[in-house]
Amino acid sequence: MRDAMRHGGPDDEGTYIDDTFSLALGHRRLSLIDLTSGGHQPMSDDSEQIQIVFNGEIYNYRELRTILKNTGFNFSTASDTEVVLKAYRYWGINCFTYFEGMFAIALWDKKKQQIILARDHAGIKPLYYYLTSDRLYFASEIRAFAHLQYSFSEDEAWRAYFLSFGYLPEPHTTLKNVKPLEKGSALTIQIPSLTSSLYHFFKLNFSADIKNEKDAVQLTKAKLEESVQRHLISDAPIGLFLSGGIDSSILTLIASKHKQADLHTLSVIFEEKEFTEEKFQQIIIQKTRAKHRSYLITRKIFLEHLPDVLQAMDQPSIDGINTYFISKYAKEYGLKAVLSGLGSDELFGGYPSFQRVDRYSLLQSAPSLLLRLLKYINNYQYKKLSYASLKNNPGEYLVYRGLFTPQMTARLLNADEGQIVNQLNELQNYYPDKFLNNENRVSYLETSFYMQNQLLKDSDFMSMWHGLEIRVPFLDKLLINVLTRIDPAIKFKKDLPKYLLVKAFDNELPREIWERKKQGFTFPFMNWLSESDYLMPQTTNEQTLYQKFSANKLSWSRYWCALLMNRFDVSGLKYHT
Repeated sequence: MRDAMRHGGPDDEGTYIDDTFSLALGHRRLSLIDLTSGGHQPMSDDSEQIQIVFNGEIYNYRELRTILKNTGFNFSTASDTEVVLKAYRYWGINCFTYFEGMFAIALWDKKKQQIILARDHAGIKPLYYYLTSDRLYFASEIRAFAHLQYSFSEDEAWRAYFLSFGYLPEPHTTLKNVKPLEKGSALTIQIPSLTSSLYHFFKLNFSADIKNEKDAVQLTKAKLEESVQRHLISDAPIGLFLSGGIDSSILTLIASKHKQADLHTLSVIFEEKEFTEEKFQQIIIQKTRAKHRSYLITRKIFLEHLPDVLQAMDQPSIDGINTYFISKYAKEYGLKAVLSGLGSDELFGGYPSFQRVDRYSLLQSAPSLLLRLLKYINNYQYKKLSYASLKNNPGEYLVYRGLFTPQMTARLLNADEGQIVNQLNELQNYYPDKFLNNENRVSYLETSFYMQNQLLKDSDFMSMWHGLEIRVPFLDKLLINVLTRIDPAIKFKKDLPKYLLVKAFDNELPREIWERKKQGFTFPFMNWLSESDYLMPQTTNEQTLYQKFSANKLSWSRYWCALLMNRFDVSGLKYHT
């Protein structure tokens, strides 16, 4: 299991075994803080009664170290891992409330005979576990479970979820009862009884406490600048993805203040000019004097690497290919970590869904029967509105981003449409109604579904495949706590794209960057994939979809989704290539 994740931790390895409790911990290390052997894991406390394996970064570890030193703790390393270990010794399970960062942590407390699994406030770092009355397994990637001498059942619903969303929404994976730990929570498991209890140490709470625009702008600017400064902490080379959009440009501008002589940025460019943002990247490069490298991706390079892209996918996803390439080139650049603008669109209203919220409210007022009838319309954009008949959070999200409707999914899987609808409705228990209005509700949906299940997961397994860490300053806990308190009327003002963010940096951000039309971080996939043998249909269903795709009656993302579903080997947890 440990070495199945060697790609993400190429610098060191370690194992702890306790035969008395039939317990083993394994760790692979990507060294970023304290590059010496002092950061080796599993790490134990002085009494060797507590062991830790930890993936991620605690950005305020120096401040916590000072506090703990003042209470009498001594430190023998310069690592944040030792700070986590001793914070647990001092604060117990409440220690996780003090951490500002991203983490997946397993702590073995031998004296209390319990394991604690913990995952950061935003679910940036993945942590999957399988817990029954007689066994516990956990890992940072699902692929590790394939190396156990234990037979897992397939999650019966994963294909329906994948066709609906283009990814697997939490709490589902392709393996039955192998599920992600909830973000912002710690699971305590007693050994050997394997009884457990869940403790939530962070939850999103939206309000409108901050109603003064000047205060909102100043707080946003201050908290994001502090976040970027924290996220630049590293003993290894670190840089930034620079796409040329608002988010990465602002991060680069802030970072340039702290790394004036050593600011590294990178970007990808294409021969297809409609996809290249080089002009806007150069504006920021000239303004910050960053040490920048651009990497050209051609159709030939894309097709050559497609088999490896598929192997890098830990779980089925229609996205992530862009992150694969930018991570590959960051590694070639010699970087160990990079800052990304992920999370900004969800928090500042950068997606089209934020503009459609009023129309969705009107749609919701229609009778469910009428909404269900929309599935019979040939035009897919109208057909997709039938998701609104679910009258819940998954239904609203799927109106904005759904791929195949329940009717289409049932046809592809030769299943009952009612069963597909029931499976989608079951997700409401995991994504409960937050009683939010308008744009705050959309922010919650985009954060909880799209960002959580697609962007963060894809970013983690694609970057780890190349031994690279992606850091996300927009998901800083202190920044999120401020943003969720700002009145939506200010936060999502429609005068400018991502109004509040742009206003916070209007004296620094060049007008050309925010004034242009939004361009997502996309590749010319459809054109490139059309020349790939991987795209050729292998089943009757695929043949039917391929004919629609070739006639421009089916989007590449939906055709790609169906192919990926069919080619995923659940027993081996990998794609056929």
